[in-house]
Amino acid sequence: MNTDANRRYMLIFRGTDWYQGLSPEQMQQVADQWMSWFNGLRESGTATAGDPLEPVGKVVSGSHGRTVTDGPFSEAKESIGGYFLLEVESMEEAVAIARECPGLPYGIRVEVRPLAGACAMVDKVRKERELVAA
Repeated sequence: MNTDANRRYMLIFRGTDWYQGLSPEQMQQVADQWMSWFNGLRESGTATAGDPLEPVGKVVSGSHGRTVTDGPFSEAKESIGGYFLLEVESMEEAVAIARECPGLPYGIRVEVRPLAGACAMVDKVRKERELVAA
């Protein structure tokens, strides 16, 4: 679980068809706005990383990762187009930054998630072991 000391958040950009219906010039304007927004966050030290994601990849699943399929599929509404990693003081600050996303008017959705300091399952197992040992 994220603590105040952690202060790391991820912006996850959902939706990869934002450019539908835009002219090449409009697409370039929006792309320039995204880069300006990201570069400003990076220069201020707020964004520590971020990248767009390729629209294709592989999905590994099943016992021992035996199933490998093509995906994710770019036509899926929940497709992730990219991410930023932020270091800010609070969830409210991360949400305020997400609200500045140049893709919002074009259908992009921004998920804001705190980064966990540790795996929740590991913490749960550790606490259960402590209770049993007590």
